[in-house]
Amino acid sequence: MNDSFMHIFPLDSPSELELTNVKAELVTYRGRAALRLLEQDMMSDEQSIAILPGSIFKDGVIETEIAGSPRADAPADMRGFVGIAFRVQPHGSQFECFYLRPTNGRADDQLRRNHATQYCSHPDYPWFRLREENPGVYESYVDLVTGEWTKIKIVVSGVRAQLYVNSAEQPCLIVNDLKLGETEGRIALWIGAGTEAHFSNVVVKPLE
Repeated sequence: MNDSFMHIFPLDSPSELELTNVKAELVTYRGRAALRLLEQDMMSDEQSIAILPGSIFKDGVIETEIAGSPRADAPADMRGFVGIAFRVQPHGSQFECFYLRPTNGRADDQLRRNHATQYCSHPDYPWFRLREENPGVYESYVDLVTGEWTKIKIVVSGVRAQLYVNSAEQPCLIVNDLKLGETEGRIALWIGAGTEAHFSNVVVKPLE
C-alpha cells in the first residue's frame, strides 16, 4: 500500500479478513451495507479484531463510520466498545487502538461521560493501566449515541495520533506518545467485550 495515495477498503469480503475471536458477516444496518462483528467467545482473553488485507500503514489518515452497542446477552457493565486498531503487528500480537464507549456518551454520570473515548496499546498498555497511571490522559468525552453510525477520523504521524469524531474540526483525544513508537503495521477493526459492532468502508489517506 503506497502512503502517497488514497485507499478504500470496502469491507465486502469477510472471508478475506484475518479474524481473531470474531465472526464477521455482511448485513444491512440502519439503511446501509455494513460488516457486522461479534465475538466468538465473550469469556476469552484474546483481543477481538479483524485485520484488513493489504493495509500496510505507518503514518496517515484513517476514516470510517462505526456503530457499537452492547449485545443482548452482554453483562450490564458493557459499553458497546468499538474502534480501529492501527500499526497492527503479525497475528495481532501488538497494536495501537482508538475506540469508543457509546453508552457513556450520554450517561447521567459525568465520570462515565469522561470515559467515552479511549486510547490503548496492546498488550502492554491496556485501558486500566493507562487510567491508573495517568488518569484522564488517554480518554475523553465526546457526544455519542449508542448504535448510531458515527464518523471517526484517526490521524497518525510518528508517535502522535489524534481522534476526531463526527466531522469535528478539533480532535477529542490526542496522544503524543504512542507506546509502540514509530512502527508500521496493518489496520484492523476492533471490538471489546459484549459488543455488537457495525463498520462501513475504511478509507486511508496520506497526511495533508
